[in-house]
Amino acid sequence: QVQLVESGGGLVQAGGSLRLSCAASGRTFSNYAIVGWFRQAPGKEREFVAAIDRSGGITSYADSVKGRFTISRDNAKNTVYLQMNNLEPEDTADYYCAAGLTTSGYSYWGQGTQVTVSS
Repeated sequence: QVQLVESGGGLVQAGGSLRLSCAASGRTFSNYAIVGWFRQAPGKEREFVAAIDRSGGITSYADSVKGRFTISRDNAKNTVYLQMNNLEPEDTADYYCAAGLTTSGYSYWGQGTQVTVSS
């Protein structure tokens, strides 16, 4: 049922770091044209955070996380990562991994992992 599983969330102090992981089951990440991370904070809409292409050579980031977050993929481990540095309280949210077979959109979603950043 669950094709993508996130892990690595937790509680950190502002300025700290976390690395989120997204593991695929049923199919490998090499099947996906695009893999991304989204987040949803309480009372807010889900927003785009970062994405990576099939080869891992092209990445994109929301302006709010540029220079602080890094997305990467390790196809040998069938895992996509989101390295989160210099975390801010505004980064507090549920983080979701998503993937699509084409670049037109995301069709598969994980259940999410919670990130809480204290002041």
